[in-house]
Amino acid sequence: MSEAPVVTVAILTYNGEKYIERILKKLRKQDFAEPFEVLVIDSGSTDRTLDIVRAFPEVRLHVIPNEEFGHGRTRNLAAELAHGEFVAYLTHDAVPSNRHWLTELIDPFRRFPQVMAVLGKQVARPRAFPLQKYEIHGMFRHLGPDFGTTLFYATPELLKDKASISVMSYYSDVNSAVRRSFIRDVIPYRDVRYAEDQMFGHDLIMGGYTKAYAARAMVEHSNDLTLTEYKDRIFDETVGLRQIGTGELPVISRAAVVKYAVKGTVGDSVRIVRDRAYSWKRKAYWLTINPAFHFLKWHSYRQSALVDLDDHGAISAGSLEHKRKLKHERKAAEKA
Repeated sequence: MSEAPVVTVAILTYNGEKYIERILKKLRKQDFAEPFEVLVIDSGSTDRTLDIVRAFPEVRLHVIPNEEFGHGRTRNLAAELAHGEFVAYLTHDAVPSNRHWLTELIDPFRRFPQVMAVLGKQVARPRAFPLQKYEIHGMFRHLGPDFGTTLFYATPELLKDKASISVMSYYSDVNSAVRRSFIRDVIPYRDVRYAEDQMFGHDLIMGGYTKAYAARAMVEHSNDLTLTEYKDRIFDETVGLRQIGTGELPVISRAAVVKYAVKGTVGDSVRIVRDRAYSWKRKAYWLTINPAFHFLKWHSYRQSALVDLDDHGAISAGSLEHKRKLKHERKAAEKA
């Protein structure tokens, strides 16, 4: 680590004790030729997160009250606090897969001066439920080959094509990097309730800028969600996309919920049977459980596509983030 870092690795934490130590140990071992720093911004953790972070003296820790956190706002804060020319973002549950993660994430900026932001690859954790695992792998497989770097930019003709813009503007800040000057002075994250990364990707492409997908900059990441939490997460994601208005989200019928759930279950069942990562015992388990994830996915999508965006009570009732916030407030009250 140096007083003049080229890159600031910014990690946003909130009750991230499960993975944060692994992440920080992986960062210590990065084979990166230039100096870099690690900045953790914590938003009111009540578990062991802060104790773990403080055990790494090279890490800069900045603590904010939970009520000041915002997905976009806090990432903008990280850019303000950063010392590096580039800001590499990780969530508190995204673990770099190898020693070359940071090198591969920053390399596109060096090779292609027109690149303003870089999206890295995600691979699901071994215990991710199949629906989540295959969706993650499918999404990143379609962004480009594992052996190269893919550039995304829009021509004037493509800017008129909503479908193309939707595909090109896909972005996830779970594992990503930006030029610090770009996010501070040109296109910052928007302070929206959800899907701030999708909005950032949309703003970038619509602004005529270029982003890159660096498949070799890989992290292990998938949300550790129960069946009920997954349903609420789909609700948050869909409502968030409706609120930012980056694309049309059609309402589907109850019959379509069943149709899509059955179709997804059949496809996943074939994948599960062929998946060498699963034992036969595990395959039998997932063949039984995975259909419930598919049904709740489409059921929750239908609910979130129908909900009135002005009905804040209904949105809060279906939101995983709101339920977690209430849980945090209860814990804080108990400690007080």
